[in-house]
Amino acid sequence: MTTRATATRAGRRMVGLSTDDDGRPVPLAGERDRGRRSLEDPFIGWTATLSITLVGLFLRLWKLGTPHAFEFDETYYAKDAWSLWHFGYARDYLDNDGGVANKHILAGQTTGLWKPDASMVVHPEVGKWLIGLGEKTFGFTPLGWRVVPAIVGTLLILVMIRFVRRLTGSTLLGCVAGLLVCFDGLAFVLSRLALLDIFVAFFLLCAVHCLVLDRDWYRARMARLVPGQIQDGWGPVRALLFRPWLLVSGICWGLACGSKWEAVYPLAAFGILVVAWCAGARRSFGVTWSGPKALLADGLPAFAHLVVVAFVVYVATWTGWLMHSGQYAQYLGDSQYTHYVAGGSDCGKNITFDNSKQWPAHDQTVEHGLPGLVQGLNSLWHYHRDVYVFHTHFLNGCTHTYASQPRGWLLLNRPVGVDAQTGIKPGVDGCDAPADSDCLRQVLLLGTPALWWGGILALLYAAFMWIGARDWRFGVAVVGAASTWLPWFLYDGRPIFSFYSIITLPFLVLAITLALGKLLGTSREPSARRTAGVVIAGSYVVLVMLNFAWFWPIYTDGLLTHAEWLQRIWFARWI
Repeated sequence: MTTRATATRAGRRMVGLSTDDDGRPVPLAGERDRGRRSLEDPFIGWTATLSITLVGLFLRLWKLGTPHAFEFDETYYAKDAWSLWHFGYARDYLDNDGGVANKHILAGQTTGLWKPDASMVVHPEVGKWLIGLGEKTFGFTPLGWRVVPAIVGTLLILVMIRFVRRLTGSTLLGCVAGLLVCFDGLAFVLSRLALLDIFVAFFLLCAVHCLVLDRDWYRARMARLVPGQIQDGWGPVRALLFRPWLLVSGICWGLACGSKWEAVYPLAAFGILVVAWCAGARRSFGVTWSGPKALLADGLPAFAHLVVVAFVVYVATWTGWLMHSGQYAQYLGDSQYTHYVAGGSDCGKNITFDNSKQWPAHDQTVEHGLPGLVQGLNSLWHYHRDVYVFHTHFLNGCTHTYASQPRGWLLLNRPVGVDAQTGIKPGVDGCDAPADSDCLRQVLLLGTPALWWGGILALLYAAFMWIGARDWRFGVAVVGAASTWLPWFLYDGRPIFSFYSIITLPFLVLAITLALGKLLGTSREPSARRTAGVVIAGSYVVLVMLNFAWFWPIYTDGLLTHAEWLQRIWFARWI
C-alpha cells in the first residue's frame, strides 16, 4: 500500500493536477523554477491584483455621468430598477416608448410618471435590482444607474486575475489576463452602461472560477482519502457528497441566470465538464469504468449542487415579483403576450393566439400566505412561458439597425452604437474642425480589435492543446467560449447584438493568456527562446493597450472631428 503523500503525487501525475502536495497551484510558466516561489507570494499576488483593479475602477468611473442621457436600452432597465426599489415590481410609465418619461427624469422629476399597471419585462431581475441600488444611493440620474455596473465591471477584472492565477499558478499570467479585460473596449463600455450583460459575465465567471476551485479541492481530498479506500472499485463516495465550492458555484449560476437566461447553456456545458473531471480523477486512482461510476457517484451530487441550487436561487430572485404577482396577473393576464403563439411570425405580424391559454390567476382573487405563494409561482411559470414565446416567436422577422449574426461577433463585424451627437459646428463645444466640416461625439460598443482577433487564433490553439496535449486548462477556455457563443446561432432569426458576446470575453482572454504562458516557456533561465517569448508576449499586451487608447474617444463620448472619427471607423459595417 502506498503512503498518502506517494498516492497524492502519483494521482497528480496521472491526472495533471495543477496543485502541489499542499494544494497550491503549480505555475504554467516557470513551473520548474523553485526560485519563482517568492513571486507567487499571496501579498505580492493581492497587491498586483488590487493595483490593476484600481486602474480599471478609475477608468470606468471617469466622467461616468456623461452623456447625460438614456443610452440604448438604459431607457428600460434604469426605469425598471427604480420601479423595483420603490414599488416592489416593475411598473409601466407615461408614454412607454420612453420619450415623455425620459425627458422628465433627465430634468430631475421622479414622481407623476408611473402608471399602476405592471410592466411586461422580458428579462429577469437580478441586474435591475443591482442597478437600482446605485439609483437609491446616487439618485435617479445617469451616474446613479451606471455606478453599480461600473463596480461590477471592475470586479470582473479582479475575478479574472484570481481565476487565471489559480489555473496557472502564475501571478504574472493572472495580471496579464486582468490587463486584457481592463483594456477591452466591449467590457469597458458595458461597465459604463445600465445594461444587464455585465452582470451575467461577472456571475458566470465567478461560477466557473468556483468550479476550478472545486476541481482542485476534489482531487486534493481524493488523494488524502484514496489509500485503502477504493471500495468495490468505486473510490471515495460519501466523503465527496458535499462539495463547498460546487455549492458556491451553484449560487453564482443562479444569479447569472437571474440576470439573463443565456447563462443556462454554459451551466449545462460546465456541468458535463465537471463530471468528466471527476471521471478522470477516479480513473487516475485505479477505478475501472470510471465514466459511468463518476456519472452516478459525482454526477448526481453535482446536479444537486449546481442545477438544483441554481434553480432555487433563481426563483428566490423573483421574490419581488412573487410578492406582487396579483398586479401582474391583473394587468397582464389577458394581454396578447400571455397566449401561446400558434402560428408563425413576421415581427409580431400574422400571429394567431390561442385565447384559451390565459394565466390561471387573471380572474382569481389574490390569495395570501402559502396559497398566495402557490398562486404566485403558478403565475410566474406562465409568465416565463409567455416571455419565452416573446423571445423565440414574437421577435422573429424583426429588424434593427445594429443587429448582427453571431458568426461575425468574434470578428467584431457589427458594433452597436449606443449614443451619438452629430453635426457639431466648428467653434461650438470646442470643435476645431475645418469650416467645411463638423465634429461629433459617439459611444460605440466595440471590443478592442487586437484582443478579439488575437483571441480567435488563441482559441484555435486552445482546441489543439486540449485535444492533442490533453491540457484541461485549455479545455476550460474552449468549453466556455463554445457554450457562450454557439447557442446564439439558434436565435439568429430575431434581432441579436454583438455585445451579447461579453460572456465569451473571459474565455477568449483565458485562451490568450494560456498561449502566452506557453510562449514564455517553463524556465526562467536566460535563453534566446525565453527572450523572444517575453518580447512577443509583452509586445502583444502593449499593443492591446495602445489599441484601446486609440479607440478611447468613441468609448467615452469624446469630441472628434469627422476626419478623426473616420480614422477609427475601420470598416463600413462599423458605421
